[in-house]
Amino acid sequence: MTKSGLIQSIAVKMPHVSARDVEIVVNTIFDSMTNALRGGDRIEIRGFGSFSVRHRRARQGRNPKTGESIAVPPKRVPFFVVGHELRNRVNDGRLKYPIVKSGKDDEPDE
Repeated sequence: MTKSGLIQSIAVKMPHVSARDVEIVVNTIFDSMTNALRGGDRIEIRGFGSFSVRHRRARQGRNPKTGESIAVPPKRVPFFVVGHELRNRVNDGRLKYPIVKSGKDDEPDE
């Protein structure tokens, strides 16, 4: 799902709120999350998951095209840990819609 898809989905579920207002709310939430992570804060959304910032050390990388060794500077990257409720919802969904194999896949390979 893209951000525009999220905005459309919310706008459909809340017809009394304009799509433009939904877009402002979604952008405000994302901006607030970005500012919190930029400031080093941890974000925890119960039932969904938590976001934090991980620090990556400087290292020596390699240009895959030329094989030349290059220095990769240290950086901070966002990190997401899924919550138990979301994990269970995704796994339960998998059980509700199992993958059905065709008969020819059940035969052993020779």
